[in-house]
Amino acid sequence: MKTIGFIILIIGTIFGGLFLYSQNSDWNYKNIIDGDGVIEMNDDAETITMIFVGDIMLSRAVGAKMEEKQDWTWPFAKIAPWLADADITFGNLEGPISDEGINVGSIYSFRADPKSIDGLMLADFNILSVANNHMGDWGSAAFEDTLNTLSNYDIDYIGGGFSQNDAYSPVIKNVKNTKFCFFAYTDLGPRSFEASGDKSGMAFLDIEDASKDIEKYNDKCDFIIISLHFGEEYKEKASARQKAIATGLSAAGADLIIGHHPHVISEAEIIGGTNVFYSLGNFIFDQMFSEKTRKGMALVVEFKNKKLVNLIPHEIYINDEYQAELLSSQ
Repeated sequence: MKTIGFIILIIGTIFGGLFLYSQNSDWNYKNIIDGDGVIEMNDDAETITMIFVGDIMLSRAVGAKMEEKQDWTWPFAKIAPWLADADITFGNLEGPISDEGINVGSIYSFRADPKSIDGLMLADFNILSVANNHMGDWGSAAFEDTLNTLSNYDIDYIGGGFSQNDAYSPVIKNVKNTKFCFFAYTDLGPRSFEASGDKSGMAFLDIEDASKDIEKYNDKCDFIIISLHFGEEYKEKASARQKAIATGLSAAGADLIIGHHPHVISEAEIIGGTNVFYSLGNFIFDQMFSEKTRKGMALVVEFKNKKLVNLIPHEIYINDEYQAELLSSQ
């Protein structure tokens, strides 16, 4: 990917000179997102840059806006150049992209127009998690169609698949002589949509089984990154279960845990050397009823010489037109 030296707002407080975290017992929203410094995307040829974002929902009001504009890149238009500047861009795809299937969910079921793949391509997403409580809203036909669409556009899916082996296997990326293994699981959603044998579906979280998955790759990967759909909606503090999950996966060898589902930015901490971000909040969504659901975190992670050297959270804001913007660009 091309480096464009895009200047953006650094937000967060620095922990240990390298890492940005909130570890206060009296945690609050401002502990994670705060500050007024500036930083450039690192253009060092040896530095590997990844960007992680939260929930991407491309139907309902977001889909209606794209239809109105006849622009299927619309939600990403203001932030795509910055996302595309990373070596790897990762998000959680909250719902299928398909015109197939039958609604088996609820009034909150999501299904995006197939043309909305254009926005994901513009932003140059490399990996999308499909492990969440909305991916099965329109049944197996829409789910499998989504997997095929992502594959056809060279976007790796993770946390789901056409079989149990496909769903629970990692995506492995070799970048600048460094090997990264990505896993994704959901702790939410109907277990009837779990991948089993040759049946398509999602990877549901079992701490013991996930730990075994991770341990198999400890000697095969330089870094193991876990995406988790877990927690409680609109909660900024992690639950006891989330902390237990993070502790278990840390012990198994996870280096970085990225969470989503609460629709707000949640706390972050270090557990046993593992960097844990419990929720990045919304990235593309139509929950306009509060400022906190309109804000999310885009987490920049930098690696160099097979070491994680920087974690930089950037605040994004969903504007009135359902577009994600870096807060500094407002």
